[in-house]
Amino acid sequence: MSLLDVRSAVKRYGHLRALTDVSLEIPAASGIHGLIGPNGSGKTTLLKAIAGEHRLTGGRIFLNGADVTRMPMYQRIRRGMGVKFQITSIVSDLSVLDNVLLAAQSKTSTRRLLSSDFESLIDASRRVLDDFWLLDVSHSLAGTLSHGQQQWLEIAMAVARNPTLLLLDEPTAGMGPEERRHTGELLRRLSSEMAIVIVEHDLDFVRSICEEITVLESGRVLDRGTPHQVRTSTKVKAAFTGEMEGGPP
Repeated sequence: MSLLDVRSAVKRYGHLRALTDVSLEIPAASGIHGLIGPNGSGKTTLLKAIAGEHRLTGGRIFLNGADVTRMPMYQRIRRGMGVKFQITSIVSDLSVLDNVLLAAQSKTSTRRLLSSDFESLIDASRRVLDDFWLLDVSHSLAGTLSHGQQQWLEIAMAVARNPTLLLLDEPTAGMGPEERRHTGELLRRLSSEMAIVIVEHDLDFVRSICEEITVLESGRVLDRGTPHQVRTSTKVKAAFTGEMEGGPP
């Protein structure tokens, strides 16, 4: 059984087809899968459809064997999905620790929150922040963090829910080279515990961390394979040479 199985996904906006017969399967194992393609290829639309923010026009989505096609995002998160979109959703006026606690509590029963076991939730949140190099600023307001730190905080918030599948949209957007390097190290560590699907324009970053890549063009799957297979694909070269940021994949 696959962890994620997208079958013949279609998404229309009026007469515009953003996705056409897109299928994507992620095995029930750890690892990092990249979604690449030029602007308008359907990458983010597909990610948001998987997350439940966009409702498909046609096709089906299965998570751990369960049909989640019509489930709202919060139910998919409860079933083991973690989500971070490009626009951050941190609460700027709360501390870094409180942001992670807020995320962790979304999968915690009211009974546990009212019990002494709440201390274990705080300890777990601190451990997550330590993994993300944010423990030293845990009592700072989230809005005072650098852009890269805010990106890490939002990933930490998704991870605090203990997902089996983590969806990331442009996790390195706006980061400098050193922050991108640290983010790559972070995602490699996380990928030993969960499957990760990322949408990313930084092709060097994608090639450096992904075991497998799916290439989208005009809302369709153009090719899929290892970074080497995608880089040497004649279909990908013919479609994207000189068009995608960073050159052909």
